[in-house]
Parts: sequence; structure tokens; C-alpha cells
Amino acid sequence: MKKILSLFAASIIMFSAAAQSEKYVKAMEANLAKFDTVKTTAGLIDLSNAFARIGDAEKNQWLPYYYAALTLSTAGWSDQSLDKDANAEKIKAFCAKAEAISDNAEICAVRNMAATQQMLVDPQTRWQTYGPEAASAMEKGLKLDPNNPRLHFLQASGVFNTPEQFGGGKDKAKPMLEKTLELFNAENPKPLYPHWGKKQVEDMLASYK
Repeated sequence: MKKILSLFAASIIMFSAAAQSEKYVKAMEANLAKFDTVKTTAGLIDLSNAFARIGDAEKNQWLPYYYAALTLSTAGWSDQSLDKDANAEKIKAFCAKAEAISDNAEICAVRNMAATQQMLVDPQTRWQTYGPEAASAMEKGLKLDPNNPRLHFLQASGVFNTPEQFGGGKDKAKPMLEKTLELFNAENPKPLYPHWGKKQVEDMLASYK
């Protein structure tokens, strides 16, 4: 009888975990669908908060906090009036929560963008502070995953947008973009995992034609 009760309890726990997992997946899928359509800063902030709530509920999933950070990073690129420092601190806080669960290259990519956005507020005066921070995140990410296409995209994009007199330029960026596209084509991300960046690389390569 004791054995039967133990099996029954175990089955209930397994059913509960499966239901929770299904609920998590559906919530993430719904928010990821919005990620591709939301255009306003207010909408992106609301979406970031929605991802954060999923993370707070799940406890052991890093992806919700990652997407909460990535959504704010998207707002940082698109809204020039946004306070980049305040926004970056929120991004980094979400990154820290994600890293506490899984320290990986995808989170490093978001940290790199947050520091870059802070630096671009005033590159001449902020380079010494945020340049090394962005570079450190990139270096760590590439050690964790040398073939991560999003990290290579960020590297190539930086060179693409840097004037030739400062060591960048389109010609120097082209082979980097071509390699990055190869990495994207070879990528087979798991469900819910990051896959952004490929279209941007294709658009940048199209500018050479």
C-alpha cells in the first residue's frame, strides 16, 4: 500500500511539472510572437515586464530574464530619447538574474549591447568606461561559444559602422559578415532559444551589391 501511495504521489508531481512546463512554453511563445511585432518603446517595456514575470514565476528558467533584457536592449537601439544609462542598468539586472541560472554566450551578447549603448551616448568621453565593458562581455561570450552567430554579428556590425580611419569600414566588415551568415545558416536553435540577427546580416551584405 505504501508503495502504491508513493507511485501515486510521484505521478501527481510529474503531471504537475508537465502542466507547468506547458504553461511556461505557451506563455513564452505568446510573448515571443509579440516581440516580432511591438514597435513602440512603451510596448517593448511592457513586454519586458511580461517576460520578467514569467521568470519570477518559473525560478529555474533563464530565457524569460534573457528576453526581458533583450527587449529593453531593442528599445535602447530604436529610441534615441531613452535614458541609456537607466535602461542599461535594468538590462544588466535582468542579465544577472539569467546568469544566476545559466551563464552563457547569449547573455553576454546582451551585456555587450547594453554597454555599447551607454558608450554611444558620448563615445569620446565614455569609451574608457564602457568600451572595455563591452569588449569584456564579447570576449567572455566567445570563450563560452566561439561560433555564436549573434556575437559575430555584433562584432561585424561594430566594424561595419566604424569609419575606416578608426580601423573599421564596409570592406573590412564584409568577410566578417560572410562568416557570420555561415554560422547562422549552420545554427539549429532549440525551441524558444534566441535566433535573431540573421536578417540584419543579410541586409548588410545586400548593401554591397
